[in-house]
Amino acid sequence: MTLPTGFATTADAASAHPLHIVTRDGYAAWRDAQPASVQAWLTAQRFDGSAGSALTWADAEGAIAGGVIGIGDALDPYSYAHAPNALPGGDWTLASTLDADAQHALQLGWGLGCYRFDRYKANKRAPARLVADRFDAEVFDILAACVRVRDLVNTPTEHMGPDELEAAAREVALAHGASITVIAGDELLAQNYPAIHAVGRASHRAPRIIELSWGDASHPHVAICGKGVCFDTGGLDIKGAVGMRNMKKDMGGAAHALALAGLIMARKLPLRITLLIAAVENSIGPNAFRPGEVIATRKGVSIEIDNTDAEGRLVLCDALARACELKPELVLDFATLTGAARIALGPDLPALYANDDTLANDWLSAGNNTRDPLWRMPLWRPYLRYLTSGIADLANGSSSSMAGSVTAALFLERFVREGQTWGHVDVYSWNDADRPGKPAGGEAQSLRATYAMLKARSG
Repeated sequence: MTLPTGFATTADAASAHPLHIVTRDGYAAWRDAQPASVQAWLTAQRFDGSAGSALTWADAEGAIAGGVIGIGDALDPYSYAHAPNALPGGDWTLASTLDADAQHALQLGWGLGCYRFDRYKANKRAPARLVADRFDAEVFDILAACVRVRDLVNTPTEHMGPDELEAAAREVALAHGASITVIAGDELLAQNYPAIHAVGRASHRAPRIIELSWGDASHPHVAICGKGVCFDTGGLDIKGAVGMRNMKKDMGGAAHALALAGLIMARKLPLRITLLIAAVENSIGPNAFRPGEVIATRKGVSIEIDNTDAEGRLVLCDALARACELKPELVLDFATLTGAARIALGPDLPALYANDDTLANDWLSAGNNTRDPLWRMPLWRPYLRYLTSGIADLANGSSSSMAGSVTAALFLERFVREGQTWGHVDVYSWNDADRPGKPAGGEAQSLRATYAMLKARSG
């Protein structure tokens, strides 16, 4: 097993410093068991074991003799994420006793804390390394999936357009022996993906639907859809500069879907999966789709364009229609869909919509257990009135600002076949500022929860 940055085996680290882990409640008992000189130093530094704290001490020759970090929830990976950069560089080995679940949280949090997007700017400070005899392979696969989301979202659009997103999907398919097909450009019209074509046709980079298939036909079938708007100008309803600044992240749903599929395949869960990514760039040009136009969809539902900046639901509706044609046991989709979800829940809580209570409860429980939370929002169907069109079956937006995240989810539900179990996550995919383990930029949110939910449901 190749170790990620920030980890080393005992064989590769000749001398590692002992690292103690304490909570504020358990700090006093731990402190009282330390040598008098260490106790004096802890007191002098006013260390109290608070979450997010770290302290080291020296031996008689001035060399580092040990260190301690304070944590909160022992099962939350982010409790440990400050350590790689709060501790001096070098190797550290665990001197405290942690149960298996806490050790997994430590390893994942350490890896998340080591992350830096360094494609364009070198990371000048190497993080501290965690040394152990063995590491958990599943933890590292989960870490790799989280890193995949971050890297895909952080990559600027000139290097992460529909072509590059397709290349990333092909790389994952090749690594796991999955099959992949791509329909691009005007062939989307011939193959009945008109909404994806309408949104992406103004870009010099062809829109496409990417379909990846993997798994044993005898296993439960899960279809995973992702919104892959590689950049969103807003179209002719153009965004302002502030709103457009970070729109490279508008393919965050596709990044989550691709990373989840890769994680399922890496762990060989007993599932059959179909991954569907609608990859487009919502650009401005002579043939951009216009407000007031009526566009067709794969399902045959006509849509009046109220706002060209409500494009994510348009590309997803064709992907969802295709997913439901396959009649899987479960359809999931991920999308950076609405600012309204962020207004309601802030940047850290993805909004979960589901048409099945058991699915929703399983998902929420998995989120709580993995410390990767979601918050369920209502599919309040009376709000479909906000999407009424006088000339088409449905409008893609409304002049009202009411319930924007709910109405977006209701729009998507219109393209889910009757009786199909379905869940939708409106995810931010982004950290607005640096926090331990959560550097500013792309972020995986609900990925660990979704994997845990699927793992539990697959048995």
